[in-house]
Amino acid sequence: MSIVHGSCDGVFETKDTKVKINGARKRRKNIKFDAVGGGMKRSLDIILATVGLVLLSPLFLLVSIAVKLSSSGPVLFGHTRIGYGGETFKCWKFRSMAANGQEILERHFNDFPEDKQEWDANRKLQNDPRVTWFGKILRTYSVDELPQLLNVLLGQMSLVGPRPVVQDELNFYGSNADFYLRTRPGITGLWQTSGRSDVDYSQRVSLDTEYVNNWSHWQDFKIILRTIPAVLSAEGSY
Repeated sequence: MSIVHGSCDGVFETKDTKVKINGARKRRKNIKFDAVGGGMKRSLDIILATVGLVLLSPLFLLVSIAVKLSSSGPVLFGHTRIGYGGETFKCWKFRSMAANGQEILERHFNDFPEDKQEWDANRKLQNDPRVTWFGKILRTYSVDELPQLLNVLLGQMSLVGPRPVVQDELNFYGSNADFYLRTRPGITGLWQTSGRSDVDYSQRVSLDTEYVNNWSHWQDFKIILRTIPAVLSAEGSY
């Protein structure tokens, strides 16, 4: 199975954390908090992610074949995201975009500069020219995100938590960035079950902050249950 990597460079600081990202160089220091949920949440993540990978392995195989046949390029795409305590990690997805997506996006902004405002505000485009025809199907039902079960096993993500962000997006969080850094990002979360891309970024930050402030195992369980109808309805998926 072939893969491709994304990257980001820069420096981000909070009161407790300083993260320096320079290509493959990264470091974390002065972490003064435990990940939200502690050992029990982590144990449940490992068990459920393992079961999910086993049960979904036939789907993984079928999707991998379809991605490879539908467009040129690798099956998996890994993009650098910010995780617990400011650590960077490769967030894995089934590739849903053209292999030369960045080039396509730059040409699109030159032809449609008004879409650049939408991108700057939400880091998403409702009609993204980079997405392949099969990628649209994957994104509609969030199948593209299933490889993140591997990130969960590696301890980089949780089943439930804030949506993983790139470094530039932490600017949207302002003083609430500390809340994001206190937990592992999740495959699903309040944002995913509250309208997904129909929710603006300020609401997304509020939802992430609410999740951390009010975390409980019961809340995680309810979010997982709400994820099923949210995915099937395809509300806010693009």
